[in-house]
Amino acid sequence: MSNAILQVGQITSRPEWIWLAIGTALMGLGTLYFMVQGMGVEDPEAKKFYAITTLIPAIAFTMYLSMLLGYGVTMVPFAGEENPIYWARYADWLFTTPLLLLDLALLVDADRGTILALIGADGIMIGTGLIGALTQVYQFRFVWWAVSTAALLYILYVLFFGFTKKASGMDEEVASTFMILRNLTIILWSAYPIVWLIGSEGARIVPLSVETLMFMVLDVSAKVGFGLLLLRSRAIFGETSAPEPSATEGAATTDD
Repeated sequence: MSNAILQVGQITSRPEWIWLAIGTALMGLGTLYFMVQGMGVEDPEAKKFYAITTLIPAIAFTMYLSMLLGYGVTMVPFAGEENPIYWARYADWLFTTPLLLLDLALLVDADRGTILALIGADGIMIGTGLIGALTQVYQFRFVWWAVSTAALLYILYVLFFGFTKKASGMDEEVASTFMILRNLTIILWSAYPIVWLIGSEGARIVPLSVETLMFMVLDVSAKVGFGLLLLRSRAIFGETSAPEPSATEGAATTDD
């Protein structure tokens, strides 16, 4: 009992624990909500979106829980002191960001080559960001940040130009949904390297607690918020879900 109390005390002694706890709770609630909403879905196309979109906050929930409990963090020496680095955040992004891109790619029926290129760039973006966070030579951290940001710019370029062009040739519901999700993704994803740059892993302008709050808001918005917008749209349903004309309507059409 005393060990459990000690562990709880260690968790709550960290100033960022409240934001990690809120992030864990919101990711868990988002996962449960998407699971319940998807139970009655029969359309095969919609099932794909529900499966992918539910998996995103589910992965984030496990990583936020690990950070909350103190397992997803390591100490890295740089700038003359030991600094806590939440490596679990990068593990979260490594799996969830490709799934978010896959949702957008499926929505506009992107070709396989484009999807593979995006996932590859995404892996470079997250991987180099993690290397930068773990780098002990302070100046080199910003070199890796620049490489990661360059990969992000490529991803945003494909979303803004390539995917937008494909969406413009699709029906109004799909095009409208994609535009909303595209804009949300571009705005939120563009903020991540800025938070990294000013946070504890970069220039250390803001403390770890503020950085954790900002990343939590971005994560919840980019995962749960994204999912709420996507799954409420009719754009995720295939043609088989469209209501068929009744017998009376068919007869009237034939008579005309």
